[in-house]
Amino acid sequence: MANFTTLIIDDEKIARTRLRRLLEEYPETFQIIAEAGNGIEALELIRSLKPDLIFLDIQMPGKTGFEMLKEMEDFPLIIFCTAYEEYALKAFETMAVDYLVKPVLQDRLALAVEKLKRVNAKFQKNQMEELIELMKQHTEPQKLHSIPITIGERVILIKPERISYLSADEKYVDLFTLDGKKFTTNLSLKKLEERLPSNFKRIHRGIIVNSDHIKEFRKYSRGTYIVELVDENKTKLETGRAYADEIKDLMSIN
Repeated sequence: MANFTTLIIDDEKIARTRLRRLLEEYPETFQIIAEAGNGIEALELIRSLKPDLIFLDIQMPGKTGFEMLKEMEDFPLIIFCTAYEEYALKAFETMAVDYLVKPVLQDRLALAVEKLKRVNAKFQKNQMEELIELMKQHTEPQKLHSIPITIGERVILIKPERISYLSADEKYVDLFTLDGKKFTTNLSLKKLEERLPSNFKRIHRGIIVNSDHIKEFRKYSRGTYIVELVDENKTKLETGRAYADEIKDLMSIN
């Protein structure tokens, strides 16, 4: 099978690292030549390196995957990567592309590798424009019914109603359930905020809380509050000063 020069495009470093690790298990198929953290950087790399194949995140800040593609004239093979649920798009059955849902799983990637064995065509501009419009109709952000958590070879699904709050550090997002357990997800806090139900509210730059599980608010200092939850750990969270309006809304203060 051909060895495809490959470019990974994703704004989340942890997602790029995970995908690179999975692709390195297929050295006869993928030759990773570069990574890009945004659409602008990706366009420059595509024009200079002319990769055979790109793995492309759809939702990126500044310039989305769709916006990036609209600026291109020549297209490599494309495998889209997204946090959205998988859709039954007929386009992917016949075109030289595939569609992977993050976090990308090894068995699903294996299917994409098999598909690459059968394709060798590249897109024309009009074909890509048609595909972009088709995908836009099917990739509007949808509310999460569960959050996938990878543990070794297993993927468990956590329902939003079980979650008391989510907390992000520089690299990871941890979610905490009502029974006091902690899980780590590959999804960013920003993308989780977009897709979690409306009862999930950001109360701090790095914290989203399930407002259904708030027990009480206590004034703390300089416009901040301590939020106590009803979870098993009786968790107490400090709000951020920049989120004063959101806290007032939660307490129904006009």
